[in-house]
Order: sequence, then C-alpha cells, then structure tokens
Amino acid sequence: MSWANENDLAQLVAGIAQTDGDYITQIPALTIYRRSAVTDPMQCIYGLGLGITVQGGKRVTLGDEIFDYGPGQSLVTSVDLPVASYVTRATAAEPYLGVRLELEGRAIAQVAAEMDFSAPLKIAATRAMSVVRLDQGLLDALTRLIRLLDEPHLIPLIVPLIQQEIIIRLLNGEHGPTLRHLVTVGSPSQQIAKVIAWLKQHFTDNVPIDDLATKAHMSPSTFRQHFRAVAGMSPLQYLKHLRLQDARQLMLNQDLDASSAALRVGYESPSQFSREYTRLFGAPPLRDIKRLRESA
Repeated sequence: MSWANENDLAQLVAGIAQTDGDYITQIPALTIYRRSAVTDPMQCIYGLGLGITVQGGKRVTLGDEIFDYGPGQSLVTSVDLPVASYVTRATAAEPYLGVRLELEGRAIAQVAAEMDFSAPLKIAATRAMSVVRLDQGLLDALTRLIRLLDEPHLIPLIVPLIQQEIIIRLLNGEHGPTLRHLVTVGSPSQQIAKVIAWLKQHFTDNVPIDDLATKAHMSPSTFRQHFRAVAGMSPLQYLKHLRLQDARQLMLNQDLDASSAALRVGYESPSQFSREYTRLFGAPPLRDIKRLRESA
C-alpha cells in the first residue's frame, strides 16, 4: 500500500491555490488558504473543525495561550472559540498554504458511539483546542479528499466516506480526547459546549452569568471553572468577544456607525463599547473599520 506524503499534499494544495486568497471548494466543508506574506492578527471565531498547515507557519492565540503549528501539524477545535489567527511564516517564493475542514458534531457523536476506546475519558473539562502531529493515516485521507476535486462527479458519493474516515482517525488519535469530551453525555465539557451554542444565538441579550450556570446544571463557581478550562477565557470575556466581533461585521458590511452597532449587539454604553473594542482590535471602531476597508 502506497501512502501519500506531505509533499503530495503540498503539491495538491499549491495547484489549487495559485494566488493569494481563500478558496471555497466544491466540497462544502473544505477551504484552502494561501498567503505570500505574514499577516496581522485577525480576530475571528474558530468553529468545530480541523486545520492543517501544509507550508509555512501559523499562530492562533486563545486567551493567554499560544498555539503554533507548522507543516505536518494539525489543529482541532471542538467548540466555537474566539481567537486571534495569523500567518507567521510566508514568502512569495514559499507562501503559506493551509487547509480547513469543518466537522459536524452529530457525525462525531454517531461515530464515537460505535467505537471501543481503550483508555477511559477523564471526567474533568478539557481545552477545546489541541495541536498535534499529523499522523500518516489522517494525512493520506486528507490527500484523497482533496484529489476528489478533480473528479467532481464522485464527490457526493465518496466525500462522506472519507469524512467519516477522518472522524474515526481523529477520535482514535491524539485529538481524540478533545473531541470525545464534546460528545460524552453529561460531561462538563459537553455541558459547556451546550451553553456556548446557546450563547452564540443569544449574545445580544442581557445574560446573567448565574443563569448560564443554571443551564449547565452547575454552581456558578464550578461553571466558571469549567468554562475557562474549555474556552480558555471567562464566560464574560467570551460574551464580549462575540458581541465585539459581531459589531465589527455590522459596521463593515452594513455601514452602521459605532453607537448603532453597540446597541445592536447588546451594549448600553457607547463609551464602554469603544473602550472594549479598542482593547480587542487595537484601534477605535472608526479607525479600525477604515483600516480594514483599505486593506481589502
């Protein structure tokens, strides 16, 4: 049996991403990225998915933690996390090349229910992000997935099978604990994941943190402890990130002024909004939006 190697994957990705940009592919869950220079930190939300650096280097910061991953490494996120993401190694001669594959929680739960794991899962909540070495089986499956872009008529038939294989390999490998915590019924991580999913839909509401603890069936102190363990930040910090990032998109895409955007996402004080926005994005709202538009 001949396995794909890292060079095979790099050649495939470079053939698709011949200029800088984000490439949405015919496989809906698969996106390919190319950058010819290092980038500034970009605040964004990483959802449930698998990220691969094929060439160059990338850094993701989650709260106070730093996750660096380069060629041959993989990053898995098991819940929606507000992060700062940026390319740390890229040149015109050797650009950054990356792959992102979105995963489905329901599919992970179905596969996990059928697997027999040798090691029991620790009860304590665990960080919802992990970086590990890309193992040979997973590398081969990803390579076969991307090769299917040359056979679009086979995509509906074969892609679901390879996606299931990738989930099996992730659960069976070093990323396994990160994903298993997500789908283990009644685990602290699953309870926090449910609260995070609820927050994503209701972050503009006035949400007392104690009410979130009740939703997770935990005491307020235990809830805060488990939330920070999973998300890398406090519930209040998480809520602020959601609001500020949504306000940024409203100003950028709908031409709202800062005060209107602040009210839309749940802030009562425009001055508090401006202070927290500047702290997160490095510039006041008006200057930040102008900078984004000029760079675009």
